[in-house]
Amino acid sequence: MKKIVIVAAFMLAGHFGFAQDAAYKADAEKYMEVSGQMKAFDYMTEDIIQNIPEAKRAEFKKEFDVSLKEFKSNMANIYIQEFTHDEIKELIKLYETPVGKKLYEKNKVLYDKGQQVGMEWGASIQSIMMKYMEM
Repeated sequence: MKKIVIVAAFMLAGHFGFAQDAAYKADAEKYMEVSGQMKAFDYMTEDIIQNIPEAKRAEFKKEFDVSLKEFKSNMANIYIQEFTHDEIKELIKLYETPVGKKLYEKNKVLYDKGQQVGMEWGASIQSIMMKYMEM
């Protein structure tokens, strides 16, 4: 009887731990949504799709979405490694504030401007590199 109680206790503990892990992962994924990180991938997807012939775009999008789902899961795992569950909950709260919502709304503008600044910087660093690579 004692063994049955011990086994049952371990089974319940495992089930409880799994439920906590699922909630933790769900919150990590929610943070990625409310922070706009996943929206940035929507913008990148739009850019990428422009390079795919129109006749193949729907098929590409299906495959891409499967890949993105796996990527999202892997990113959530990184947040779980780096932040406690309580910290992730606090980050979610931040993005539910007016300033957090504004930051979310500005993601597209920030992405576009950041991409432009990155391209300009990349071009400028090439000339510096060439200067030092010459023998």
